[in-house]
Amino acid sequence: MSEVRLRFAPSPTGYLHVGGARTALFNWLYARRMDGKFVLRIEDTDLQRSTREYEQAIMDALRWCGLDWDEGPDVGGPYGPYRQSERTKAGIYSEYARKLVEMERAYYTVYDKIDRKKELLRTFDFPKDYADQGHDVTISFKVPQGKTKFYDLLKGELEFDNSTIEDFVMIKSDGFPTYNYAVVIDDHLMHITHVFRGEDHVSNTPKQIMLYEALGWDIPQFMHIPLILGFDRTPLSKRHGATSVEHFRSIGILSRGLMNYLALLGWSVGEEEIFDVKARVKQFDPSTISNKGVIFDPSKLEWVNGKHMRMMGVEELFKEFSDWINFTGRRMPQVERSYALRVVQVCREKVNTLAQLYDFAYPFFFDDYNFEEQFISEYLLSPYAEELLKKAIEKFSDLEDWSVAGTEKVCRELAELGIASKNKVFQTLRGAVTGRLVTPGLFETLSILEKQKTIERLMRALEHRQTKAQERATQA
Repeated sequence: MSEVRLRFAPSPTGYLHVGGARTALFNWLYARRMDGKFVLRIEDTDLQRSTREYEQAIMDALRWCGLDWDEGPDVGGPYGPYRQSERTKAGIYSEYARKLVEMERAYYTVYDKIDRKKELLRTFDFPKDYADQGHDVTISFKVPQGKTKFYDLLKGELEFDNSTIEDFVMIKSDGFPTYNYAVVIDDHLMHITHVFRGEDHVSNTPKQIMLYEALGWDIPQFMHIPLILGFDRTPLSKRHGATSVEHFRSIGILSRGLMNYLALLGWSVGEEEIFDVKARVKQFDPSTISNKGVIFDPSKLEWVNGKHMRMMGVEELFKEFSDWINFTGRRMPQVERSYALRVVQVCREKVNTLAQLYDFAYPFFFDDYNFEEQFISEYLLSPYAEELLKKAIEKFSDLEDWSVAGTEKVCRELAELGIASKNKVFQTLRGAVTGRLVTPGLFETLSILEKQKTIERLMRALEHRQTKAQERATQA
């Protein structure tokens, strides 16, 4: 059996869509399972929209997803992709187009140099005189009569009547190949054995098979995967919100969380939902992919991601957290590593993304947090708050045991004074030291902050209460 070879061939006209990432994942999984090769090819023949910036963004996204590719041309180095623009300049596509013309399976078309849509001539001989005069010349494939059939791994036997397909351009007037032509030449020369792609390409496949047959080449095995849909059951697009891998990375989704969720969109992996995709390589079987459209649910993605955040070792999560902070350009906490690890450990229990972790942990890392309005109105400006905060400053100033048990003891002693109910006492203390009412456990929070920071924050809350009370008195 020949080596199994698959490819992912994005166009660098935008950021990597999650649908593209899922397609790349399924190709990568099968290549790894079969000990084959996974090839990256950049289809950049759309000169108007393709950019090297988007190409780099796509490669960065694939690397972040953990989808490494196995080869590249010498000009790109060991990690460079194949680029159709470079292959065009090398004359690869024009060579095979001329062969098809010689076989009378393709022909030249001449267009008027003024009215570029007006066809002047079709010929099997290169129209040099017309070209020299500035007329546009293309090369088109001559669609044969009959039917075109192929077997799809997911959809079974498919058949197309060739009478419904018009002759199509292979080489445009600017010398660049069209998609349906270039993809055949590339897949053959790169020895691609399997083509896994979105089902929106089904209608392109008969044209490509005609080219394979005309050139006498072996046809790869095709599998067309149902598209990812939005909640309205239309293909997931910008109208459903941001859909790029870069967006989900920027909001703090882990690569393993995204890959886990994308794998769940169509791949039947049993009852277990949370898993490391790379650990499931040997279980990947294309026949287990669903032939039904799947709906992208951002809340389910967050849930999956949160599970991964809580399953990871805290050291590993902190590294992911630090890398994400650098990626997004946010302020980096200047704290001891041991302190940061304790914060991450307690804060990850109530969040599902790294962005949520950053916001939730902010009061532990920075002193410039704001007091929430709900805390101010319901607790800080209450009749009992001043007395409670003063008593808390007094008791915590005397505390030596800043373990969780030690801080719990003082909190319960404050509640037993009868200044307010236990819940009001705990919520007032929570808001006073963090500015918010939803935090990790109060006792854990105080234990991490320790004496100096706790006292400073209780005093800050007391001063803020006095300022707010004066403002209200003035307004009254």
